[in-house]
Amino acid sequence: MQTPEQARIAAAYIAQLNQEKVFLSAIVTTIEPGKQFYPAEAYHQDYLTLHPTQLYIAINDLPKIRALEQLFPNLYRPDPVLVAAAQPAK
Repeated sequence: MQTPEQARIAAAYIAQLNQEKVFLSAIVTTIEPGKQFYPAEAYHQDYLTLHPTQLYIAINDLPKIRALEQLFPNLYRPDPVLVAAAQPAK
C-alpha cells in the first residue's frame, strides 16, 4: 500500500470478504507498506507487441488475450496502449 487510506480500504474489503465467507478459508494476505517502485528497463517495455512470436508469448499470453476478447467484447480493444507511446517527449 502507498497510503494509509489504501491500507484501510484493503483491510475493510478483506474483512468484508471474510465475514461473508466468500472463500472456503479466511484470507491471510497481509497489508504492508509499499516499496520503492523501479520501472523495468526499456527492452522489457511493450514486450508482447515487439515479440509476438516469442515462444512464451505465443503459448501463454496470446491465448489469454484471445480469451479476454471473447469474455469482454465490449471492453476489448485490438490496439494496445503501449508504454513507449505514453512516455513524455524528451
